[in-house]
Amino acid sequence: MRTESILLTGGLGFIGSHTAVALKNHFKQIVIIDDLSNSVMNNYYRLKSLVGDCLILYKADIASQNVIDKIFLSHNIKAVIHYAGLKAVGESIIFPAKYYYKNVYSTKLLFEVLKKNKITNLIFSSSATVYGKPLYLAIDESHPVKAINPYGQNKIDIEQMIFNDPYFQEQCSVKILRYFNPIGAHPSGLIGDDPKGIPNNIMPIILKVATQEHQELKIFGNDYQTHDGTGIRDYIHIMDLVEGHVKALDYNKKGIIVFNLGTGKGFSVLDLINTFQEVNKVKIPYSFVERRSGDVDMVFANPDRAKTTLGFEALRSLQSMCFDAWNFVKKK
Repeated sequence: MRTESILLTGGLGFIGSHTAVALKNHFKQIVIIDDLSNSVMNNYYRLKSLVGDCLILYKADIASQNVIDKIFLSHNIKAVIHYAGLKAVGESIIFPAKYYYKNVYSTKLLFEVLKKNKITNLIFSSSATVYGKPLYLAIDESHPVKAINPYGQNKIDIEQMIFNDPYFQEQCSVKILRYFNPIGAHPSGLIGDDPKGIPNNIMPIILKVATQEHQELKIFGNDYQTHDGTGIRDYIHIMDLVEGHVKALDYNKKGIIVFNLGTGKGFSVLDLINTFQEVNKVKIPYSFVERRSGDVDMVFANPDRAKTTLGFEALRSLQSMCFDAWNFVKKK
């Protein structure tokens, strides 16, 4: 019998790489396909130092059918976690067709291969962006979905692709995980959030200000209806997030189920900056600029379904998120 394997698409990215570490004792082989569009080979070498020889990398796009077919012929894939895709909200507004192709169309091709190879354990990496402007807080999985940018719409389109497919409905255990705001890094400091080019998410920008690569952090708006005027989001430690993936993989009930992965707590941009400065003794200069179109006052999860169904609860503090994120940068 061939060694049981798991396939992580986009597995060299921030969330995928941390998941690979969390799964190293669960599968004999961890197979990654990644086109390096938002990662570099150094991520692979750092990850391999944590995971070992069970890590196997294919450098390719998931739309490369010959490579995908080779993976399934060469490895006994028992489960798939689908992360691969473009993820910059602002860029998705400028290049919606590119985002549709890379995210939605490529996923359609991948799903056809999964069905052909009778994969029955699937996790899809979705996002809280599918909820758009909250109608109520905390946001539970029954909240209506209404994206306000092409990236969020891509996630909705893929979710609908799953919900409307009889194979996924009847023969599979499919878990759709809607992430809130993952930050932090692996406690070893070997892997963390290290995007290519100009970062889009707040923690990588804070880190570049902390290392003086950027002069200051620009905060989009200080007139929100919050305790300090800056937007509130639900930040979750990356190690908590990936523990949620492990719990979801072990949940094998047939059908399709959605889980929010968040803490249920909201922190403002200034809360995050002040905590980072306090924990790491590093100054983060900032200034306020105009709001971005579509930004809302507050977004945070109702994570009860993940707790009651999976036994998952995010426990790491904002202080831990800030400490581990900076520790990664110091060890790069």
